Amino acid sequence: MTKDIETTAEQGGGEFSAKDYHDPPPAPLIDFDELTKWSFYRACIAEFIATLLFLYVTVLTVIGHKVQTDPTKNTVDPNCGSVGILGIAWAFGGMIFILVYCTAGISGGHINPAVTLGLFVGRKVSLIRAIMYMVAQCLGAICGCGLVKAFQKTYYNSYGGGANELQPGFNKGTGLGAEIIGTFVLVYTVFSATDPKRNARDSHVPVLAPLPIGFAVFMVHLATIPITGTGINPARSLGAAVIYNKEKAWDDQWIFWVGPFIGAVIAAFYHQFILRAAAIKALGSFRSNA
Repeated sequence: MTKDIETTAEQGGGEFSAKDYHDPPPAPLIDFDELTKWSFYRACIAEFIATLLFLYVTVLTVIGHKVQTDPTKNTVDPNCGSVGILGIAWAFGGMIFILVYCTAGISGGHINPAVTLGLFVGRKVSLIRAIMYMVAQCLGAICGCGLVKAFQKTYYNSYGGGANELQPGFNKGTGLGAEIIGTFVLVYTVFSATDPKRNARDSHVPVLAPLPIGFAVFMVHLATIPITGTGINPARSLGAAVIYNKEKAWDDQWIFWVGPFIGAVIAAFYHQFILRAAAIKALGSFRSNA
């Protein structure tokens, strides 16, 4: 087990604190210099393509499951002819694992406006980058669902288009709560997996960071597919709603924006200001400089 290595010694009336890790400086709120760098636009393109691929594979999996479990279409045992909820959850979690691994070194591998918002609240990205990432993610999600519809239009329209909708038997409050808690789990995992304090002490952590993030998505899907179909990603919900374009999908759309954003903000505050005590450290630094 590792532990904090922090020592304090009196030297000439001052205090000296040594740590075996260094927190990166907070991102500026607005950084116009980013707009002049190719790396910024490359990161936006990476977010667009990653979200497109994410929606393409996962929505195809959802539609394939519904086709295979339709008694009018399926000619084999329905219990053996589909990936089931477990397979759908694996598709979402597995794709996040793959795409975060592929894009983490380019854009950070957000692939989700809620994750981007959480990292913005935690001062990991600037406002300009956060907005551009969200735009890229939403456009990528729309294009990904558009590809699915282009390839399988009949099935897409007949089997719900992979759109998130509140399931029968659950009220909107339950759906909102499920989205808040599910997104909290995801964003909390993102902060924990990318914590510089952990990365400094365990060299394998940066390589393995996509794994717990993918597993978080997998576990949340297992829990909330029966309630909301699992959003926890506003871009995913928006892309499917835009291409499917049915009234029910739009009626419930607010749940899949408000819930994830609330969950992301709570997770960011919990990790940064409670677990990492950012506010207390800032206050201590202010007093020492006063």
